[in-house]
Amino acid sequence: MTAHLEVREIHTYYGSSHILQGISLSVPRGSVVALLGRNGAGKTTLIRSIMNLTPPRRGEILFHGRPLAGAPPEGIARLGIGLVPQGHRIFRSLTVEENLAVIARGGAGSRWTPDTAFQLFPRLRERRAQLAGTLSGGEQQMLAIARALVANPELLLMDEPSEGLAPQIVREVGRVMEQLKAEGLSTFLVEQHIRSALRVADYVYVMSRGQIVYEGTPSDLRARQEVLHQHLGV
Repeated sequence: MTAHLEVREIHTYYGSSHILQGISLSVPRGSVVALLGRNGAGKTTLIRSIMNLTPPRRGEILFHGRPLAGAPPEGIARLGIGLVPQGHRIFRSLTVEENLAVIARGGAGSRWTPDTAFQLFPRLRERRAQLAGTLSGGEQQMLAIARALVANPELLLMDEPSEGLAPQIVREVGRVMEQLKAEGLSTFLVEQHIRSALRVADYVYVMSRGQIVYEGTPSDLRARQEVLHQHLGV
């Protein structure tokens, strides 16, 4: 299966701190790939490296076989990579509808528009005229996902979409993930909510202290109690 995203032996630093130490992974076209790990493992740094927000010093990141080195984050987004960042990062002073309108991209016949995003998240339709900063945490996460989708990405990066959410909202995010998977959207999911990630993922990587310590299928990981206990605290 053709890879949408390939990460090859990247090394990323914050100052003199060596955070990512030779990370390699791939996201095949139409698949959901999950990256699991404890806090501080380097997962968000990997997302930042892919988007060139914190560029790696060594190694290579390819999208459709094209190196992303040197491309600005907005240029990477225009190539077709959408990001749901950790902590929502919505435009708090704009309404829900305005948040979607400023990001929406795509011509006639595009799958994702503000209207189709409202179909996915009916609660946002009810709050379309409300300032985004006044939404609940769960609603802000829905808006962050919807905002990434209306750019009509080919690959979606999701950084801790379940973090800090109530169980009901975690289930709602899981439902959306399953729908996006059924539609064939390539997704790289960084997550701490292990059960939700394993339910939707086709393939899983586990990161610890800046290195990949396991890769395999969700069913194989469920059977690897030593990996779950040592690296995920399960």
